[in-house]
Amino acid sequence: MTLRIVGLNAFLPGFRLVHDFAEQNGHELVLVVTLPETGRYGAADPMVAGLPDDTNVLITRKLRAVAAPVIAALQPDVVISAAFPRLIPDEILEIPKYGAINCHPSPLPAGRGPTPQRLIYEGDERVGATVHRTASEFDTGAILAQRIAPLPEDLNGTGLMQSWGTLLRECLAEAVPRLVAGDPGEPQDPALASEAPFFTDAERLLDLTEPSRVIRRKCAALNVTSPSAQADVDGATHLISRTDLSAVVTDAAPGTVVERHDDGWTVQTADHALRLTRADKQKAPGRTRGQSV
Repeated sequence: MTLRIVGLNAFLPGFRLVHDFAEQNGHELVLVVTLPETGRYGAADPMVAGLPDDTNVLITRKLRAVAAPVIAALQPDVVISAAFPRLIPDEILEIPKYGAINCHPSPLPAGRGPTPQRLIYEGDERVGATVHRTASEFDTGAILAQRIAPLPEDLNGTGLMQSWGTLLRECLAEAVPRLVAGDPGEPQDPALASEAPFFTDAERLLDLTEPSRVIRRKCAALNVTSPSAQADVDGATHLISRTDLSAVVTDAAPGTVVERHDDGWTVQTADHALRLTRADKQKAPGRTRGQSV
């Protein structure tokens, strides 16, 4: 069966998830609805700049007045949202023949909301993904597919994105046939629900005296869409793009810079030396050893 799919995406990886699912399964992506905003996911350009030339795109904030009539005219079978930070109104949810589903990168009902990577920031050693029926409230619909895996070996923002992509592709492959078959899905247990609000400025600042695993988890979670992790080093606050365990062995106090590099520093944490790679443009001083942060 060939399905007519409408995608709602405001972040290029979300579009690719829906586009690739449609292409690989012989379905037709008849429309992509996106937003004019770019800042939410750290993008410098509107998502539309990265779309294939033959993609039908509607850019609007007016989901009821503008998007709903256009979607209705296309008579879609399924609406799939992925990385779309707006509540989808009933005027759209009632249109598709088989229903609307959402792709969410957390093991719902844990991690509802705009920052599901907060679960990892706060200590979860797993990465999760869920595809659920879209409901009138964010991330609350019945679950059609879910996957959970250990954190990736490359514990950085790019590694998390790759893991989520793999898990969400598996979820879509299971969820869409269930949706088409009329499967209602499994209701979420409200007692297990947790919210994942945006990170605060204070949470973005890494504490380099914590254990290396804690720092790496936090940095990875903060850098999922673009670098936002920060560290105070050499009297200035720097954006940190990634962290890696270092082979340096030292008895320096936690928080001490033990090596400097053109693109960052090696810092002694509570238990291990950690290589910090800078995301900002300023050049670090020449390579030296043993100065405290």
